[in-house]
Amino acid sequence: MATEAMNESWRRVRDQIKSIWDDVDWNDKEMKRARGEMHKIVGLIQDKTGESREEIRRKMSAIL
Repeated sequence: MATEAMNESWRRVRDQIKSIWDDVDWNDKEMKRARGEMHKIVGLIQDKTGESREEIRRKMSAIL
């Protein structure tokens, strides 16, 4: 369900991710590859920030 929501409004989601984790240098190609797949987005954010998957999912659920 969250994956469908991400596909429907990817630009908004991408911009929110960049806003929440604004100290990260985001590569648009990396983000595009993860588009629409929650586990890939969470993994990408975790790799870049070191945050726990649980915390990332909590923040992601707030923007979806």
